[in-house]
Amino acid sequence: MPLLLSISNLGVSFGKGKEKTVAVSNLSLDLRKGELLAIVGESGSGKSVTALSLLRLLPKQSTITGHAFLYRWEEQPLDLVQIPQSEINDVRGAEIAMIFQEPMTSLNPVFSCGYQVMESIRLHQGVNKKIARQKAIELFEQVKLPDPKNILKRYPHELSGGQKQRVMIAMAMSSNPALLIADEPTTALDVTVQKNILELIRQLQKKNNMGVIFITHDLGIVADIADKIVVMHKGEAVEQGIARDVLSDPKHPYTKALLACRPASNPKGKRLPVVSDFLGTDETPVIGHSSLAIEKSNDDELHIATRNPQTSDTRPPILQVSNLTVRFPVKRNLFGKAVQFFNAVDDVSFEVMPGDILGLVGESGCGKTTLGRAIMQLVRPTSGSIILNGEDISRIKSPSLRSLRKDFQIVFQDPYGSLNPRISIGEAILEPLKVHGMLNSNNERREKVIELLGKVNLKPDHFNRYPHQFSGGQRQRICIARALALEPKFLVFDESVSALDVSVQAQVLNLLSDLKTEFGFTSIFISHDLSVVHYICNRILVMQQGKIVEEGSADQVYYNPINEYTKKLVAAIPGKSLLKPAHV
Repeated sequence: MPLLLSISNLGVSFGKGKEKTVAVSNLSLDLRKGELLAIVGESGSGKSVTALSLLRLLPKQSTITGHAFLYRWEEQPLDLVQIPQSEINDVRGAEIAMIFQEPMTSLNPVFSCGYQVMESIRLHQGVNKKIARQKAIELFEQVKLPDPKNILKRYPHELSGGQKQRVMIAMAMSSNPALLIADEPTTALDVTVQKNILELIRQLQKKNNMGVIFITHDLGIVADIADKIVVMHKGEAVEQGIARDVLSDPKHPYTKALLACRPASNPKGKRLPVVSDFLGTDETPVIGHSSLAIEKSNDDELHIATRNPQTSDTRPPILQVSNLTVRFPVKRNLFGKAVQFFNAVDDVSFEVMPGDILGLVGESGCGKTTLGRAIMQLVRPTSGSIILNGEDISRIKSPSLRSLRKDFQIVFQDPYGSLNPRISIGEAILEPLKVHGMLNSNNERREKVIELLGKVNLKPDHFNRYPHQFSGGQRQRICIARALALEPKFLVFDESVSALDVSVQAQVLNLLSDLKTEFGFTSIFISHDLSVVHYICNRILVMQQGKIVEEGSADQVYYNPINEYTKKLVAAIPGKSLLKPAHV
């Protein structure tokens, strides 16, 4: 196929002089029409900056060097880096379209989804409103949105994450671009929705003979769709080539690290490899990284499957949920009385034994987060009971509940939203110790906080830093330290690793296993990713439409699912083609 994009010695930096930061250095790559090129790397590797530089969407203090030629049919190639800023508007949307990571912030909340897609169509194609509406409906059908005419009238907040992402894809496709850039379009989406989005992008690419640049942090995600792969690390392309060659026989230790640290690629109960096992702390390759580092890493067994579900346990359960129902009103009459309800959690019963890590799996909207919040009494159940350590906490009033809260804690999905940006992370961890009157003085509490920071692999001098000064993985570790400050007997982890890089995810999962061994807590681990849940948990519950449709040991649910819905979740795990036969 003819060449579509040729990037030569691309460099991107921010600031000047001593404060200059190099984000991308000497990047060169080619993309042909009809090809899907995956750019893979951790946060901060420069992959998103590369994409934004092509559309000149970087802030004014940035400096872009090198060349990026866009080949346009019979016309002369256009250098996206060197053309004046005024000319780039003719390229954006028309010849190069971009799908951003977070559709909720990319879509305007005050306009309907149909209006926004129609606006793009009218802008680039110069058609009237009636024709634009018909084209928008056709695009919604093309991206497989249910009831396109109805979604045309809906606002972004009325759609699920996967549906919003499909609207963004429809908008990007509205001008039939030659090049589509998809920047982490499936991050934090359910594995089934993620699989559908990946298949959709691939189908549209083949149908329209587009070139696609797909940006992600997970090599497993692109294993089945990419033609070529570029692996970026600290602004440089450390490896690139044909996808099947890079994935089957990676040359650079960093590529090997990204492949090895995925939970689905590792036996249950063994410590996950991390990037430092391959590159070392000074970024130099570890000798024997392909074998010795992993063997050494796997020598340390993790105490994950603490109890065999098949054996009897005479101890009482630490948590007993019976006939739990949580209903939300969806329709009210003229006088404000609720006349129609939605059962988010529908007559759910289960037990959690001491030492268990119970996995709760399902797609968005299945009720797993509502169930977790109901257990934490952040949402009051409509009926049923929640007995924690022999006490029915669902019957306890709020003032009395506060004194019990130190025994059960929660770690939320978004660590940045969980931390107060105005107080240091040390104060954030120290606050619950103060509230519950633990230890005798602030000095003792401060020492306790510093000890906790050490346990989550942070330094004492981090005490006075603020949340914005940390990476996503570090912020999640801070939230874990805060949850452990009160030494709770029971913890709920609500999608705590779903939005993290695979390498950071491996670090956090290893940390949770170590802390569980040390603190001996019991927990519920909520996630949409069965491979992560299988790795960290000894039992799994699968939820669908508010009900538990399957439960059993982690191995039984993962390897021999009975329910059709569970089979669909397992089949949607990305990168299964990368797994060794022994792990499938």
